[in-house]
Amino acid sequence: MSADSLTRRPARGATALRGGRVWWPSPYQVVGFGFFLVMTLACWRVPLCCDAGQHAAVIERLKANLLDPRHPTADLPGAGSPYYSPYALAQGVFARLTGLTGWEVLRLAAPVNLLVLLTGVGRFTRVLTPRPWAPVLALAAMTLLWGTDRAWWSGYLGLMSMTGTLPYPSAFAAGLTFWAWALTGARARDDRRVRFVGPRGMRGFTGYAALGALYGLILLVHPITAVAAFLGGTAFVLGWERGWRSGALARWATAGVVTVAVAAGWPYFDVFALAGDTGVDGMHKRLYGDLWGHFWLALLGVPALSARARRSARDPLVLLFVLECAVVAYGWVSGHYTYGRVLGLTLVPLQFALAVDLAAPRPWGPGRRVLAGCAAAAACLGLWTVHAGAVVPRALDPVGFDQPPDWPSYDWAARHIPAGEVVVTDGYHAVHAIAGYGANLAAPAWPDASVAEGVRAARLADVRAYLSPAASPAERASVGRRYRVRWLLLTRWHRVPEEAVVVAWSRRTGEVLARVRY
Repeated sequence: MSADSLTRRPARGATALRGGRVWWPSPYQVVGFGFFLVMTLACWRVPLCCDAGQHAAVIERLKANLLDPRHPTADLPGAGSPYYSPYALAQGVFARLTGLTGWEVLRLAAPVNLLVLLTGVGRFTRVLTPRPWAPVLALAAMTLLWGTDRAWWSGYLGLMSMTGTLPYPSAFAAGLTFWAWALTGARARDDRRVRFVGPRGMRGFTGYAALGALYGLILLVHPITAVAAFLGGTAFVLGWERGWRSGALARWATAGVVTVAVAAGWPYFDVFALAGDTGVDGMHKRLYGDLWGHFWLALLGVPALSARARRSARDPLVLLFVLECAVVAYGWVSGHYTYGRVLGLTLVPLQFALAVDLAAPRPWGPGRRVLAGCAAAAACLGLWTVHAGAVVPRALDPVGFDQPPDWPSYDWAARHIPAGEVVVTDGYHAVHAIAGYGANLAAPAWPDASVAEGVRAARLADVRAYLSPAASPAERASVGRRYRVRWLLLTRWHRVPEEAVVVAWSRRTGEVLARVRY
């Protein structure tokens, strides 16, 4: 009888089926599951606002016509609109199959996007380190270590911002970006550690082609997030790839070719034409305002990132931070402020370097203990000044934390407006929301590559002329006939024209919906 048979204990009960091993969830699985539940509920309790109307409108147009959708918010052709991505197409198909509205599909998109993001963060952190608590600390740093002024923008992964932007394509693209970085880093460091879904025994260039397809998908879903994704992929290849003499260049070139092919083959718009589009640069200049107030808590990651740089100048997180800072600086110097959108992911190297450092096993030296205390204090400060209102409802709030935006709903007006009919409105909230119910605006609220900016500017000027108190009935009729205006959605400060008939009004905002004929 062998020594093993003398010392091995028999497995009893349920563990006998698994050879005596009992599965226990990792710290990140436990924390991540709790975070998923809390953030999903937090997102669902907050009224959809800001860009949500635009994304709901995209779903409504695809729901009406998958192959040839109209412009998202106006009665214009939609060919060439970058909003018609593979992600939006999937949402449109889902809406057609289920009969759900664009707003309802957006609500359901939030937990889906969050799941992709959380799994991506976990996978990415595990590529950086095997320390079990590192993903937990990375999640905390990513959501809390921003600044003490609210930074609310699509693609920003702070706790407060995510309550409103989780349903957006940018959140889905950010989750895919973490997955792409994780797969790129693992493949660059050790080809044998990467496993792609596909036929058993897939070898050679196929895995690189799959990775290239993933980058191509990110480019189509959210082009500006793809800029950050490409920078991260480049950083991991330059930092960890050591097999250049054994054909690495050809393998990574395969990934690049597939990325271009996937993006170029998308029939709804030309993503490469967006590189020269300056239509949205003006609205993104605000990204460069108050950078200190928005991001200063993340600077606690500088000591950890500096330590990585001292150990290796080719550390991927160091290279990623340098590359992203260069792109942000280019956006400011060149006036192409849209590149400032990568600011949301520029903090990732700082936040994740700090998380990896603080996940080190004890005993800690004095420097790490001080850094841990500062990081904990900074997380509490960020939570108190900015993020607590994201997860603490006003009814349960004993302090009075800042809450997410509370935009009004326009269900009361939408039920009277048939899909596709044209609305003129003077309300800030209404102009951003009403198209999400299937109506069209006389003038698009946001720039779109499918419509020349001169055309949009002319329509905006006509709407301003229509709404001017000095406009005569004949002048309003001229604009109304030109754009086939059928409805007016006016704030309580604007007088209803004599040729319009009030149909409904909002008790909350005092806005009125009026029918007009020309």
